[in-house]
Amino acid sequence: MSTSPSPKGAEQRARVRNPVGGHVPVAGGLAKTGIPYAREMGDEVVQVFVANPRGWATVPGSPEQDEAFRAACAEQGIPAYVHAPYLINFGSHTEATVDKSVASLRHSLRRGREIGALGVVVHTGSATGGRPRAEALAQVRARMRPLLDELTEPDDPWLLLEPTAGQGASLCARAEDLGPYFDALDRHPKLGICLDTCHAFAAGHDMAAPGGMKALLDELVEVTGEGRLKLIHANDSKDVAGAHKDRHENIGAGHIGAEPFGELFVHPATAGVPLVVETPGGKEGHAADVARLKELRGP
Repeated sequence: MSTSPSPKGAEQRARVRNPVGGHVPVAGGLAKTGIPYAREMGDEVVQVFVANPRGWATVPGSPEQDEAFRAACAEQGIPAYVHAPYLINFGSHTEATVDKSVASLRHSLRRGREIGALGVVVHTGSATGGRPRAEALAQVRARMRPLLDELTEPDDPWLLLEPTAGQGASLCARAEDLGPYFDALDRHPKLGICLDTCHAFAAGHDMAAPGGMKALLDELVEVTGEGRLKLIHANDSKDVAGAHKDRHENIGAGHIGAEPFGELFVHPATAGVPLVVETPGGKEGHAADVARLKELRGP
């Protein structure tokens, strides 16, 4: 009798190591639209918006769609994540923006719990109006920390900080910036990281250089501790390292290149961490990048 592993067994082990998927559209219904799209793309993990990503409106979900989405994800073993709206900025000098940021993030966290999401991704924001960085981080503590304290149930999602590409007065772009941000939030036990590879590259982490991906991941662990990296946005970059431009490219077609993504899969810090693509090209680009990452992941 052959003792070689079956292809199915190898595929299951690979998924446990790093599920690969993408951001899926949900207009028309989380389950009705999102699940068929994910299945067609070969997604093993999904990320969704639960509100207009470029607006402040908070909309209630459909209990029927929520339940169907949760059931489908559970049945197919697909972890789900929510991306909070882009306008959120806890470092803003405008009180109305901060108030709306609180309401928007609270809504995303609540909706994340309702649909069974493991985490809610939020951009780390910037210190607007010329205010000092320390003052902006103090405001992050005052307004975001209470939201973390509301995450008391076992099925509450993680709050995942996504550093930006370093544009303007960014509060958190390079790995080292996560230290003060985590400290401002008392390194709360429900606080995690969503690493966007394009953002990190744009901020100056040259993962295309020999050993660059390992150096970035090593620094993330050193700064925030083990087990904080919960999600990866796997995006190549249209621009060179340090350009501070958030322009995503398809895997292997940008300045990062495919090889560093292969290195990403074998680092201890990424064990069990899902990868979500947010790359251009519509459905065709989505499916191609998911397939490419699965190839790089290997059996």
